[in-house]
Amino acid sequence: MRVGVIDVGTYSTRLTVAEVGKDDFKVLYEEGKITALGRGVKQTGFLSKEAIEETLEVIKRYKRICDELGVKECLVLGTEALRVAKNREEFERELERLGLKLRVISPEEEGRYAYLGAYWALRPKGRVGVVDQGGGSTEFVFGEGTRVEEVVSLPFGIVNLTEAFLRHDPPTEEELGRLIDFLDREIKKAVRPVDELVGLGGTITTIAALEYGIYPYDPSKVSGKTLTREQLKRWFERLSKMSVAERKRLPQIEDRRAEAIVPGVAIFWRTLELFGKDRLTVSDWSVKQGAIVANFLLKEGKKD
Repeated sequence: MRVGVIDVGTYSTRLTVAEVGKDDFKVLYEEGKITALGRGVKQTGFLSKEAIEETLEVIKRYKRICDELGVKECLVLGTEALRVAKNREEFERELERLGLKLRVISPEEEGRYAYLGAYWALRPKGRVGVVDQGGGSTEFVFGEGTRVEEVVSLPFGIVNLTEAFLRHDPPTEEELGRLIDFLDREIKKAVRPVDELVGLGGTITTIAALEYGIYPYDPSKVSGKTLTREQLKRWFERLSKMSVAERKRLPQIEDRRAEAIVPGVAIFWRTLELFGKDRLTVSDWSVKQGAIVANFLLKEGKKD
């Protein structure tokens, strides 16, 4: 059966289409676009009209792609921005006009999907900690094999961290210091003993592409790459000294990601520091692929 998953995130809107068999699945098509649906939502409580319209235009195109590829079931998953937005119903109504139903998932469900996506891609050994850094929240997920043991969701991501801490371009040393102090206080709440750390999200895959000189972006070349604590620290220091315009000149960095990549690198660098680990493994697979595993292979999402 052909299925689709549209992940409507705070920062990006992504599509995966896959052919699902009895015990596994094959990805047929993937695409992602930064739409920044959650810009300003933490301050105002509302999705902006412009953000809604931009995101819906992308979803309309994804729906056409799903139809062309013969998708039988399409999941549309909403995360942090849609969890907190007071005008979420407006977005839901527009989706219904497209024949799509929004499913806003909890932080725990988002974390479980992220973990399963990373596990299915990498098959790490021992007790695993998956760090899924998004636009509006960051999930730390712990488990072994396909069994998720704990999800710790922290209510910050690259969008609200940029808005809260980085007012200058490039950011000042004082701003960066406040950001690091905040992250250290918050990430300490999530520290658990693990054998291996895995990093997910657009920031960490971008840093892997930068570190290994991968351009144009190729998921097969990024997934499974390792990044050390020192490499992440070096990229944090380098990117934080650049203006947004200078970051945009690096071919691996999408224009909009250039605006918010610094807090993302900081999250992973400080995570390694606080967990006492020297390196992490990068997964290109996360929530979308994990939703396929949970809903169509393990059937976790079919209880109702």
